[in-house]
Amino acid sequence: MSERFRRCQLEGKTVKHRVSWIAVVTLALGISSSAHAQTRITLLTPDPIKADVDKLVQQFEAKTGDKVQVSYGTGVGTRRTVAEGGALDVTLLFAPFDEALKTGNIDKKTQTVVARLRLAIAVKKGAPQPDISTAAAVKMTLLNAKSIASVDPMQGSVGGAALLALDKMGITDKVKAKIKWFSGGGGVQDAVANGEIEIALGPYLSDMRNPGLDVVGALPPEAATPVDITGWLSTNVQDPKAAQALLDYLKSRDAAPVWEAAKVFPVR
Repeated sequence: MSERFRRCQLEGKTVKHRVSWIAVVTLALGISSSAHAQTRITLLTPDPIKADVDKLVQQFEAKTGDKVQVSYGTGVGTRRTVAEGGALDVTLLFAPFDEALKTGNIDKKTQTVVARLRLAIAVKKGAPQPDISTAAAVKMTLLNAKSIASVDPMQGSVGGAALLALDKMGITDKVKAKIKWFSGGGGVQDAVANGEIEIALGPYLSDMRNPGLDVVGALPPEAATPVDITGWLSTNVQDPKAAQALLDYLKSRDAAPVWEAAKVFPVR
């Protein structure tokens, strides 16, 4: 065998060796990239903001390549889930949530307000719209109303927020006899849309989208304190960096247009 032939064989083996290592490195990088792209984040959120969270999750997934698995529950139900130890990687709750925080399965240091809900008043479509421009005007409107509908505080956060607003205006005892509590926002909408109840007191968002309603508008903060939509990471989050990125995105400038379109107030 000639010296030239042996050199060619050695050079061929060297090239094959290098190609083999390049393939290994490329495969490793591909696996790493794929693993990152398939990061899965779990999210727990109240269902009154389901449509809006769904849009934000889609935007986040498109931007990052991470996947988000969302679980929904009522405002009361999500707080109960957390209180029973069921917080997910990222959890959103409606205030108040003191009881949920006591279990220690969410990291209090990560607490972040992502947006704020406002209570609103709605009437049957075409009915005269009451004055809600000031706290005094809202108070008079509710005192003069023949009937008021809202969500049962034991079943939905909206009812709790409504009670807090009535307490803030000092009229709870004066109007409670004419409030009819419903198990969900759908019942509130239908009762006002069909004329059974005069005024709906509910969130300035999805629960007020019934075509048979005219939404008068959001109540001024002096009448009803805005409800914080607050998020945390759990204490056993699998990928803290990815979960924090989702939480940050929910309050970002990119998220603001989605919140605004839903009549939810972004955090500036």
